[in-house]
Amino acid sequence: MTALGFLYPGHSAEDDYPRIEQLLGSDIRVDLVHTDIGEDAHQVDALRRMGAPERLAAGVEQLRLAGAEAVVWACTSGGFVHGWQGAHEQVRALALSAGMPASSTSFGFVHAAKEIGAARVAVGATYPQDIAALFAEFLRAGGVEVTALRGSGVVTAAEVGTWGEAEVFALAREADTPDADAVLLPDTALHTAAYLPGLEKDLGKPVLTANQVTVWEALRLTDRRVNAPGLGALFTREPIVQV
Repeated sequence: MTALGFLYPGHSAEDDYPRIEQLLGSDIRVDLVHTDIGEDAHQVDALRRMGAPERLAAGVEQLRLAGAEAVVWACTSGGFVHGWQGAHEQVRALALSAGMPASSTSFGFVHAAKEIGAARVAVGATYPQDIAALFAEFLRAGGVEVTALRGSGVVTAAEVGTWGEAEVFALAREADTPDADAVLLPDTALHTAAYLPGLEKDLGKPVLTANQVTVWEALRLTDRRVNAPGLGALFTREPIVQV
């Protein structure tokens, strides 16, 4: 059994995680601890406070007791809003407090894009345009070119959590460009786990979404690869370990 730990702010799309665990169809356990979201706002100051070291450290002990082998801060905007260096410092502090390998969804996107060979990506974000632009900057700092960026102007995670299939497909279609190798949907408050195969069929290219890459990043930290087509092209790479 491989136990993966996640620190997830609030409750907007928490049900993506048991769904992903089921779709993995392997000896992998997904443990979710909810962190204090504080002010629910896609605004720079609020997002920085949400990912503060003390807030993340508060959930670590529960994951340790659950036997987690790695921990991922399951919040895209709460990572990239600190910038490339600041996000590295955030993850280093989390690894020290947890006593295990650590990462964040923001880094998961960079690593996942490289895993599938997507040098150029289009981004469809639920965030306001200024916050979406910070994500694009983060991707570029990680060596990923952004061909197009679409912000949706949604201020709260609570509202994002109410989006369904129609809104998710519309966001992906509006973001896509012909020269993009993949489309990225960066918000862990957005339900996407049920839609991945349909999104990729609709767009004709890989789609990376926040909760999907968050779990993949935790698997990467534990040197696990699982072939799970229900989770999109990212999970159909040649596995390192197949159970």
